[in-house]
Amino acid sequence: MIDVVFPESANHHGTLFGGAALSMMDKLAFVVATRCTRRRMVTACSGGIDFVTPIQQGRLVELRGRVVRRGRRSLDVEVGLVAEDLGSGERSHSLNGRFTLVAVDDDAPRQRAVPATAGEDDGGERTTMVEPVFPGHTNHLGTLYGGQALAWLGKAAFVAASRRARMPVVMAASERIDFHAPVLEGELVELDARVVRVGNASMCVEVSMHAEDLLSGQRRLCTRGRFTMVALGYDGRPVPVPR
Repeated sequence: MIDVVFPESANHHGTLFGGAALSMMDKLAFVVATRCTRRRMVTACSGGIDFVTPIQQGRLVELRGRVVRRGRRSLDVEVGLVAEDLGSGERSHSLNGRFTLVAVDDDAPRQRAVPATAGEDDGGERTTMVEPVFPGHTNHLGTLYGGQALAWLGKAAFVAASRRARMPVVMAASERIDFHAPVLEGELVELDARVVRVGNASMCVEVSMHAEDLLSGQRRLCTRGRFTMVALGYDGRPVPVPR
């Protein structure tokens, strides 16, 4: 799972607020546990939380989780958080912890699923992000609000372009966005972003968004769009994208 440390997630020191970091880790643990069991899971406890280094505002944070213990109704998920400087590409391990989640639906069918690792990308110019759809993200119909979907698409495009250019980037245009199917409350959305074209000072990033039913594992394409991102120099003017 990937996110960016924006001002609303930072404390008065200009670093990632500890509570926000724990919230990100808990969210990933929930995704990993539910994908592994295909059951309704809730967090029972957490432990071994070690803050190694502070994370400055503006950094990219990448979280990875894996199941390290599985019982009859519970499992443990180990989560690590790595900070990345989008300008230099320098990465540092900043935080790790362990979360215990328990199933709350004894009558649910148990599927033997492959233990999941979330938050990984395919390497190169591809970036993958996941977001659970909570009630605050939906409209009066119980489906993902279009504006929230666009915000997530834009964030994925920003991360992919920043990793490609390793310099500040901004969105210049949105070529086309197609909404194919609604996303329901309680589902997981997975965004896949990749740089498909590099110009002199601009990049075209294609982003697709799939919805996943966490209990059945069924997936469907919901939205696809293309964004033009422009690299900026220190004076705020467009500059060539490194080849």
